[in-house]
Formats: sequence, structure tokens, C-alpha cells
Amino acid sequence: MRELASTPNPQARALLAEVSVGLTVAQAVAAPKLFQLRHRLGETVLTKLLVVILRAFMDSLRVPDKPDAADILELADTLAHTYTHDSLKDIILALKEARTTGTKFYQSLDVSTLYRLIAEYFTRKTAYLENRHLDQKATGAGQQAQAVQLLGEAAPRMLENVAQQIPAEHPNAEALRQKLTITNQKARRGLITPEQAEQQRAEVRNATERKPRQSWQASPEAQRLIDQRHRAENDYLMEKYRP
Repeated sequence: MRELASTPNPQARALLAEVSVGLTVAQAVAAPKLFQLRHRLGETVLTKLLVVILRAFMDSLRVPDKPDAADILELADTLAHTYTHDSLKDIILALKEARTTGTKFYQSLDVSTLYRLIAEYFTRKTAYLENRHLDQKATGAGQQAQAVQLLGEAAPRMLENVAQQIPAEHPNAEALRQKLTITNQKARRGLITPEQAEQQRAEVRNATERKPRQSWQASPEAQRLIDQRHRAENDYLMEKYRP
């Protein structure tokens, strides 16, 4: 690991340059997080990857005074334990933006400056995530409002269809269903007015309502007498036919 931090690696630098081409914050957000890489690859491999990234960045700057191998190792370990829920691509993009946005290093680069540049990137990333959340929230609210509007438009038709349903156990279900079908066909063909169609549908709805008839039901006193008579008859039959 010390050799990685102290030795220039043109191949690693070229590979990182290729990865950084077209890299966006959205891609960095979607990339695997450092804690996931630590779990998958181990602590040592994660630190080595960060060391390679930092060393490649150092080599890309033409300043005489740069952090040494010990500084790079320490910074890599700090980043690994600070930005656990961010990705390697976040670090690559932070360093890319530090190099390409006109940052002046004045012939020297120390660890504190480098850490400040990385922290500034994550501040911008936080603002990006907040704005994206607000955009998604606004889009979701718009879609919800549209869904409510569509539901409001469809609700009367749904209620009408439910109201026109005829119970299968109704004694005149088939006749009522035929009458409703004839009414709907006449309304579609313009043979009757909408008012006439609605009146005929209302007649069908009224016909489907079967109100209970109290005259068919025994009073509580009469029901008790009936139950007593039934029990007496049962007792008589059991006594009569007892073996």
C-alpha cells in the first residue's frame, strides 16, 4: 500500500481518466457505496482503491509541493471512514471538479486543501439531492392530482354502474336486466332522451330494492309460542318412538 501511495502509476491514471469521462453526480449517487465495498472487498482493498485514486490525482497536478505517501495513506483512511454512504465515483468526481473548475493551488497542495475541496463537492451533492427530491415530490403531486381528477371523472360512471347492478337472487332479475339493456340501447341510438333513459333506469333501481315485509314475520310473543309447540312436538315424537 505504501508503494501505491509513493509510486506514480500511469495505467491507473489513464483508467481513472476514462472512468471520469462523462461522469455525473447522478451516476455517482447510483454507484456502490464505500461501506458496501468494504463488506464485499475488505478494508484493505477499499483503502488501496482510494490510495490509487488520490495518487492519480496528485500526478495530474503540476505543482512542486504535494502531499507525500504518508499523507495520502492517512487521507485515504479518513475518506473511507467519513463518506461511508458515498461512492468511489463521488471521490473521483470531486477530484475531477477540483481540477477542472479553475482551482488555483499556487504551486502547492496540502492535505487540508484537498480535504476542503472534497467536502465542497459533497456540499454541492447534498444540494443536488435536495433539489432532485423536491422535483420528484412535485412530479408525484402532479401525478396524484391527475389521478384524483380522473377518479373524480370516473366516479359518477362507477356509481351508476354499481347502482344498475341487479341481484342474481332477485325473482325478476332476468326481466329487469332485459329492461335495462333495452333502455341503454335506446339511449345510445337516440331513440329516447337522456331524461327518459334516467327515469327508466331509476325504475329498475327501485324494482331491485326488496323491502322486508313485517306481515310475514311473527311477533316475539308468537315466535316463542311457535318454538314451545315445536319443542313439545319433538318431545312427544321422541317419547312415542323410544325403543
